[in-house]
Amino acid sequence: MVVIDVNAALSMAMGSEEGEALSLLLNGEEEIIAPSLMNAELAHALAKYIRCEQLSADQATAYGRDALGLVDRFVDDNALWIEAMNESVRLGHSSYDLFYFLLARREGATLFTLDRKLQNLCMRNGVSCLGTQDL
Repeated sequence: MVVIDVNAALSMAMGSEEGEALSLLLNGEEEIIAPSLMNAELAHALAKYIRCEQLSADQATAYGRDALGLVDRFVDDNALWIEAMNESVRLGHSSYDLFYFLLARREGATLFTLDRKLQNLCMRNGVSCLGTQDL
């Protein structure tokens, strides 16, 4: 099982070098999951691309649909928020990232991320993670 975060999914959808490498690491049989928070994070990230004029609204919409299409199942994050808040304080890390981290830890899954801080958090806490250091 794979948990995918926004930066990995968007990179894969946009066909970046890192995204292509992550795509190659999927075996096609693993279920890909993400917390439902991913939808809001994706909208935020794509809005930045549009405001910076790096993507048109149509391009952003297409990439967003492709990124969300990578996910087989969205997990309701109502069951994660209290733990995410507490672990965020304990670990000194963004609560948004903790949703992905906790989901991977709970499911015994591998987290796909290009966020180096999140990769380091996973390595320090025994959560399986694939990212830029593995490409």
